[in-house]
Amino acid sequence: MHRWAIIGTGDISRRLASDLQAVAPDSITAVWGRTRERARGFADDHGIPFASDSLEQLLALADVDIVYIATPARTHCDIALEALTAGQHVLVEKPMTTNAADTARIFEAARAVGRFAMEAMWMRFNPLHVEIRERIADGLIGEVNSVRASFGTPFQARGRVLTPAHGGSILLDRGIYPITLAQWFLGEPMAIAATGELLDGVDIRGHATLEFASGFAQLAWSGVEFLDLSATVSGDRGWITLDPMFWAGTRARIHAGSVERIFVAPETIEHPREGNGYRPMLAAVISALNDGLLQHPWHDRDGTLRIARTMDAVLADVAQARIAGYRE
Repeated sequence: MHRWAIIGTGDISRRLASDLQAVAPDSITAVWGRTRERARGFADDHGIPFASDSLEQLLALADVDIVYIATPARTHCDIALEALTAGQHVLVEKPMTTNAADTARIFEAARAVGRFAMEAMWMRFNPLHVEIRERIADGLIGEVNSVRASFGTPFQARGRVLTPAHGGSILLDRGIYPITLAQWFLGEPMAIAATGELLDGVDIRGHATLEFASGFAQLAWSGVEFLDLSATVSGDRGWITLDPMFWAGTRARIHAGSVERIFVAPETIEHPREGNGYRPMLAAVISALNDGLLQHPWHDRDGTLRIARTMDAVLADVAQARIAGYRE
């Protein structure tokens, strides 16, 4: 059994810890928090034997094999590199880092020391998304030529998202899901046109058109308003609509196969959520570790870097739009 440490004590860590205990009982051996009190409280809530506010102390433990990193995005790279140097595998909350260069550094460091590294993109392992990808690969809707997806809510409870010092970004926090969905089916974009709005140096809303060799994607994200939380993947034989919230979806409608199915009575597929939604991803990571893999083939270095490069380009366009006077 691989032994886990959780770095960070926020809401995501709490939900993940609950799912990890269901997938691999008694596997969490340590937790790090910004203060000793926060770490100890988290440990008491989840039955974790060791708690500390010293990252160095936690990474030196003999009974930790893999760390899950859920601190602010700007800290991911340094913590992951430190953990890899100490000999641990790493699972890093999305976004893996705030830019493609730092993401590449993590994968290179993991390769150099022979350790597993993955961005915790739970959507990739969601059973609904797995089935959709398999059925599209089998030709269900023909050749995919467009993706439409958006993620916008006016909820700003997590202040770190809007804090430049924490690597805050609504694109990195929410827009990563529409971009990931688009690139699953269309690859890496050939051209990107994006615009948006900044607040104190942080993008708070934006939209983009991505052009691909075989089609296009229209994507949007926001932290200041509601946007449609569904998504659609379209091909030359039909389309699939993922119901809200598409990134954590449990239901989709398939408009393909016959005139009746396309226009009147689409097929509905459903996969009830397992726990808080992290269980399929955690089970996949544990399976990869048991097989001695250093990356998971469903969400590997190359795929992660392609998405990171796209986000770099989108953020550059948004910043340029602001410089040019967008929404002044």
